[in-house]
Amino acid sequence: MSDHQVDEFDYMAEEHDVADFVEVDDDYYARDDGNIGMEDYDPFIKETDTSAASARQGKDIQGIQWDRLNITREKYRLTRLEQYRNYENVPLSGEAVEKECKSMEKGGNYYDFFYNSRMVKPTILHFQLRNLVWATSKHDVYLMSNYQVMHWSSLTRNLSEVLNFAGHVAPSERLDRPGISFCARTTYDDNAITNAVEIFNSLSGGYHFMASNNDCGIREYEMETYQLLRHFRFPWPVNHTSISPNRKLIAVVGDHVDGLLVDSQSGKVVSAVAGHRDYSFASAWHPGGHVFATGNQDKTCRVWDVRNSSKPVAVLKGNLGAARSIRFSSDGQFMVVAEPADFVHVYSTKADYKKRQEIDFFGEISGVSLSPDDESLYIGIWDRTYASLLQYNRKHTYQYLDSFA
Repeated sequence: MSDHQVDEFDYMAEEHDVADFVEVDDDYYARDDGNIGMEDYDPFIKETDTSAASARQGKDIQGIQWDRLNITREKYRLTRLEQYRNYENVPLSGEAVEKECKSMEKGGNYYDFFYNSRMVKPTILHFQLRNLVWATSKHDVYLMSNYQVMHWSSLTRNLSEVLNFAGHVAPSERLDRPGISFCARTTYDDNAITNAVEIFNSLSGGYHFMASNNDCGIREYEMETYQLLRHFRFPWPVNHTSISPNRKLIAVVGDHVDGLLVDSQSGKVVSAVAGHRDYSFASAWHPGGHVFATGNQDKTCRVWDVRNSSKPVAVLKGNLGAARSIRFSSDGQFMVVAEPADFVHVYSTKADYKKRQEIDFFGEISGVSLSPDDESLYIGIWDRTYASLLQYNRKHTYQYLDSFA
């Protein structure tokens, strides 16, 4: 992640929020700041959750009352597609890949809408970093909300604070502060942002985590003693890393058009993958161990096979912007790709990524996560008015309607 200054809100749906379109004396008004808008029209912003049952009866999944607005959903979608500004470090990188991308069939139906909770308010701390939602079970989700780590139970509909980062947390070996076991500086470099964290079971059986840092390094820690085990350095800031299922390879992406496959023990570069036109901010491994994917600001997600990494298996283009977050299902049947806003795509790996389900909504995406059993898909939405947590459930041939089981 480059350290030059940009106005990040220029790349977060700044043109108009849905709430900016209101009906006053039959004239069209567009709000130009963050304070005057739908919040002044109480009937429009009453926070109500949406269930699968109410959605089947015609309610918008986000609770947007389109009949009260003087713009239709279809017209607003076209406006967003025309006006959304995708952030690029390499100018026109999104246009450069047009010829490489083939149209992938829509119409897959793998996950059904189940619930949208307006009580949950996911937020984004940096416009390029969108891995801020994590499901530890089909009912338990953790997410960032301002300076808090929050826990949401979809079973009890209870939201609780786990950890609050407000104020200065001084690095030390161990802290008595509730919720914090360990806190330490990873680097004294001035450009020391930690861009991503990967938690995994090591070959020895213990839990480790790997931190990707803007100081051009990745560091592996053992989580019982918090000992630094490995520190690998690269020529550019590292934005994301993911370790292969057999723990032998690390996919490394960052402020470079190429990605790297690195030996997890020595840090030696095994191979590079070339094809992206901009910087990458996402990576993920298929559980089979041979295939991994990278997400880039050139608006593509590219799928690679380590057995022949000279060219991608698939080049998948988004609608609005960068591929900011990627998740494979635990059973390997699906790959979930999140754009910075409005669209999450669920690709069928069985169909060689040629068939997908497109989940369509409005708002910046703070992160996506599949539950470990693949039964639930959670999507964090950041918006001044319609912030929420979307839940989709795995579609089965035989299931009880709207079941919590």
